[in-house]
Amino acid sequence: MKKIIYLFAVIFLIASCSSEKGYVVKGKIEGSDSITFYLQKRDAGSIVSIDSAVSKKGVFTFKGGSVDYPQLIQLVAGDTRKRTSFYLENSVIKVTGTLDSLFKADISGSKTHDEYKLYVESNKVLTDIYAKIYSEYQEATQSGNTTLLADIEKRADSVQTQMLQNQKNFILNNPSSYVTPSILGSISYEMEADELETYINKLDTSIASLPQMVSLKERVTIMKRVAIGQKAPDFTMNDVEGNPVSLSSKIGSKLLLIDFWAAWCGPCRKENPNIVKVYNEFNKKGFDIFGVSLDQKKDDWVKAIADDKLTWTHVSDLQYWSNAAAKTYAVNAIPASFLLDETGTIIAKNLRGDDLYNKVKEVLTAK
Repeated sequence: MKKIIYLFAVIFLIASCSSEKGYVVKGKIEGSDSITFYLQKRDAGSIVSIDSAVSKKGVFTFKGGSVDYPQLIQLVAGDTRKRTSFYLENSVIKVTGTLDSLFKADISGSKTHDEYKLYVESNKVLTDIYAKIYSEYQEATQSGNTTLLADIEKRADSVQTQMLQNQKNFILNNPSSYVTPSILGSISYEMEADELETYINKLDTSIASLPQMVSLKERVTIMKRVAIGQKAPDFTMNDVEGNPVSLSSKIGSKLLLIDFWAAWCGPCRKENPNIVKVYNEFNKKGFDIFGVSLDQKKDDWVKAIADDKLTWTHVSDLQYWSNAAAKTYAVNAIPASFLLDETGTIIAKNLRGDDLYNKVKEVLTAK
């Protein structure tokens, strides 16, 4: 009898090992009859479809193989903009809602997504306040009320600071959550290399090998190379005439600003008058600028230079966010800038408005 029990145990064990557990996504979306739904994820900067299913009277099912780890994906309705996001993992996940408000669909069955919902709910008060402030900002912008705009910006900055702290708290309190890498990735652009590395090192080893974590570690390495006190890495790109110009050929001025910008970047264009002011006042005293554009279209780039009266040297490879210099300098948001001394050493980063003016004045007055 014992042998028979043992035999059944072995058979059961083999059966268990051979049946690979995967994901099942059951959708029930009203108003979506005969629509093809896609599961999509971001991979190496591109959006790729990993599965598809056609709805019948609003009902559809995805069945897939085992995923290595919970990952944020999108459920997209055909070739429309209607979509919702959730964490896909090896479980039965239900998505219930309506086609017209797919982004509000209810998601159940994913433990990781439940964690994400709790995080979102914990920030709801602040996000609602910020949404109201943003609406006020748009109205003040249209009316041209600069005094009110300044007050709104201060309030917005205060709320953003609180939201950022909430994100950091979640990371510290949930070091093994699969939600944490996404949150850390979203705020990594607000951090210097040392701070980002500190947060990475506090995470559990179980998520250390995730692709997003690998990317963040690589970003830290690059950021350290362009930290304040480091020699600025050299690069060469073509100017508007198609002539190659190296950064090293511009170093030697008492101060050199590497300015990453683009014609399509609203905040960049808004900041340009401030940069022009500093350049016009201090150029003859040893201040120069090396503009690096993340544009794709040369005509747009050249026109913006003329329209904004940017009379210094400009270069670009017209590769948008794949700009080689931007990658070298870990630039993931623009405007971005690096201020170099006459030896090519980085002495300040991302100075704008009065901060840039005061720093340039301070350094040139001291020399």
